[in-house]
Amino acid sequence: RLSLSQKEAGILVVLSVNEDYKLQVTANPFQIEVQSKGETVLSMNSNGLLYFEHLQPPPSDRKPTAENEEAASDYSKEKQENLGLWQEKFGSFLDIKAHGPSSVGMDFSLHGFDHVYGIPQHTEALLLKNTSDGDAYRLYNLDIFGHKIHDKIGIYGSVPLLVAHKPNRTSGIFWLNSSETLVDISTKAVAEHTSSESAAETAKQRAVPLTDVRWMSEKCLDKILKDINSAVFIHVFSLGTQALPPLFSLGYHQCRWNYEDEQDVKAVDAGFDEHDIPFDVIWLDIEHTDGKRYFTWDKKKFQNPRKMQEHLRKKKRKLVVIVDPHIKVDPTYTLYSQAKDKGYFVKDRNGQDFEGICWPGSSCYLDFTNPEVRRWYGDQFAFKTYKGSTNILFVWNDMNEPSVFRGAELTMQKDAVHYNNWEHREVHNLYGFYQQMATAEGLIRRSAGKERPFVLTRSFFAGSQKYGAVWTGDNKAEWDYLKISIPMLLTISMAGISFCGADVGGFIGDPEPELLVRWYQAGAYQPFFRGHSNMKSKRREPWLFGEKNTQIIREAIRERYVLLPYLYTLFYRAHTAAEPVMRPLWIEFPGEIETFGVENEYMLGNALLVHPVTEREAKAVSVLFPGSEEIWYDFRKFKRIEDPGILKIPVTLENIPVFQRGGTVIPLKTRAGKSTEWMIDISYELHVALD
Repeated sequence: RLSLSQKEAGILVVLSVNEDYKLQVTANPFQIEVQSKGETVLSMNSNGLLYFEHLQPPPSDRKPTAENEEAASDYSKEKQENLGLWQEKFGSFLDIKAHGPSSVGMDFSLHGFDHVYGIPQHTEALLLKNTSDGDAYRLYNLDIFGHKIHDKIGIYGSVPLLVAHKPNRTSGIFWLNSSETLVDISTKAVAEHTSSESAAETAKQRAVPLTDVRWMSEKCLDKILKDINSAVFIHVFSLGTQALPPLFSLGYHQCRWNYEDEQDVKAVDAGFDEHDIPFDVIWLDIEHTDGKRYFTWDKKKFQNPRKMQEHLRKKKRKLVVIVDPHIKVDPTYTLYSQAKDKGYFVKDRNGQDFEGICWPGSSCYLDFTNPEVRRWYGDQFAFKTYKGSTNILFVWNDMNEPSVFRGAELTMQKDAVHYNNWEHREVHNLYGFYQQMATAEGLIRRSAGKERPFVLTRSFFAGSQKYGAVWTGDNKAEWDYLKISIPMLLTISMAGISFCGADVGGFIGDPEPELLVRWYQAGAYQPFFRGHSNMKSKRREPWLFGEKNTQIIREAIRERYVLLPYLYTLFYRAHTAAEPVMRPLWIEFPGEIETFGVENEYMLGNALLVHPVTEREAKAVSVLFPGSEEIWYDFRKFKRIEDPGILKIPVTLENIPVFQRGGTVIPLKTRAGKSTEWMIDISYELHVALD
């Protein structure tokens, strides 16, 4: 609660009720400063980089009012110069800016901070880097196959939240903008001043860090502010916490592009039982449909999808199918003809349905920013409409950046037009968010509001946690991708999306057996646990790599299933209290500087320290045991670790190091079952670790 404490020409000061916080707004030059207990924490526009371009009519619509010819000729010259701002060429693509250039930018200075995190999604380290000598971080959702490691280009999702931390304080900046955004970061040391300094003291000032963060977005919020009832504004502001996942979705998921037919699905399902490996869900990629028409089945390969699902139901397992946002242009396809008749597709700049190429060939793209389209789309999941679906079928929304083959940067043109005349450039990063919302709400209605949905999305935005899970997209079967997956998942978790994971084994290529084993061991202790591979990869069900590797993978998956009561509890905490499930060490140990950059180990909840093995043929790993007062125990052997600090821990291929923190209680099942539903009657045990 704030109260006005000072108001005079050009200055406004607001205090919090307990006077801990003070906010000072200066009009000229415009600046905002936030202080806490006399210390400046954050200042806005202190470098004078605020930039705001309002919407304007194109030059051809502006008539010179001047009576003399000189003004008219000046106008004509200005018109020629300005025209370039209203249209831009990108390769062979022409982008027409209906309202002219309309960017917004602002600088923020974080005082005393030199550790900054967040702004997913990038294939990058946990700590954000100084960008002064290179590219800015980009937030622009794109379909990037086999994304490069240590690259600041935006990939499938964007959350414009940056978090800064120092031992006594954590601060954040949330830049609510769904258009293409660049973030520049520069950290430097500045001399610390206090008001009572003498000349002698000034000479030996200590240097303190200062991090400047500059945000630049292609579209300003001008239009949102005028249209306050718009769906975008309301939904993104009511961010919300992680949806509580159904228990089965915390089990292991087996996916491939593609399981061939009903027989293949049954054989893979039987393979898990035969090798005594728990699993909950089998997935079907795009080839299960009739010619990439979503909500349909290939008539030859999946002749009786309902019977196949009944078979899975008896085994207490589930099915996930892919449902992408592009709709095949085919007047005989009901979904297409209905959407066309109702005007439910995104339009091009000339008012025609936008057409692009995707998996089915020529495709139109549903306009999920329209609430009526979302409602209609959600209704497609009703059992009577989605023929061959049952209540064990759940959904995977892929390609929803949206991906447009042969489009500029493989996505939709920025001048395409959405509901209420929003240009695509304004809502681009929200497209996948809205598809996942429509899908999740449709699944809830399908069960008359009784059952929690499960929806995995590739593209996401701030608030996507309310509708399900995300993953890191098309990674490669290489050690470096296993290693980078840890900071990527920690960054997504910090941004509020707890239900996240990476494709176990790597989507592209063929993992060597040791890498596959290490990836299963890491994935078992991460929130979303799915093995997935590309059409060109060799089959890699967990039993195809020899008896020894099968045994180790079986053990890793069983450990996951035994741990489910703890994981489920962590998700309940994420849902009710917004606590991340997987968290960087510094969140649990905020005062310990040595934890601030650690990205090769992490906390699962507040009780487990996990250190995946990410090097080939590793014989030992260096584990940081944080907290001078803490006691740690080997989670499997109950052996107490005597000294905090960095210790070399020997490892074998059998498992990865996991430690329980003294003073915690972890609920477990006494053994694993064939799937989560088989485990309902298995008894519980508690692991109590003394502080």
